[in-house]
Amino acid sequence: MSDDVVLTEQRGRVLLITLNRPEAMNAINGALAAGLWAAVQRLNTDDGLTTAVLTGAGRGFSAGMDLKAFARGEDIGLMTTFVRQGAQKPLIAAIEGFALAGGLELALTCDLLVAAKGARLGIPEAGVGLFAAGGGVLRLPSRVGYGKAMEMAITAEPILAEEAAQYGLVARLAEPGSAVEVAVGLAERVARNAPMGVAASTQLIKATLGRTEEELWALQAPLQAKVFSSNDAQEGPKAFAEKRPPIWTGI
Repeated sequence: MSDDVVLTEQRGRVLLITLNRPEAMNAINGALAAGLWAAVQRLNTDDGLTTAVLTGAGRGFSAGMDLKAFARGEDIGLMTTFVRQGAQKPLIAAIEGFALAGGLELALTCDLLVAAKGARLGIPEAGVGLFAAGGGVLRLPSRVGYGKAMEMAITAEPILAEEAAQYGLVARLAEPGSAVEVAVGLAERVARNAPMGVAASTQLIKATLGRTEEELWALQAPLQAKVFSSNDAQEGPKAFAEKRPPIWTGI
């Protein structure tokens, strides 16, 4: 396997991003943080990409912070940037095995989660004297509801992907070993749509949390102006009228 700690592979309009520290359970160190942020910037700026799938090599998605790297003083500031800002285009997490602590927080930064049956998802930080400060305690209530989020946070116990799907945290379940395949298939379905419309929809749905409807209308206005005046906005109706697949350019 490559020595690169984050791998990227373009599949049409989908970017597959793989955390590649399997010997360390894809724990987050400085190099992984920098590589992931670079991949997200590629997604954000490449008009040839509509969406991305984020996964982990080896037995699981990610076990969270690399405590040895943390003790060495490695700079993982770009991971904080990622979990706070996310991506401008939809990200789909493909989870095998486990997504724990900061690993689940990486997944929660994604817009959709695909998980293999039996995968464990949790924020165990309270069990070691901490709390999930990378977005875990902030985002889980909107994903699983107040009660389940509270239970996960203060018991430090993980839940299985099957239960996570019942609560809406996991969008699609996959058979073990096929999470990437299912997530890429979902991403390819997303990528059949107009890139600017997809990106705007993603940004607006994420922005609905904690905002009034008046604030959301104001947030939507510049996105609507940009999307509705784009070449893709002309191409979509034209292709429909001509009974052919649209050719999206993302401009």
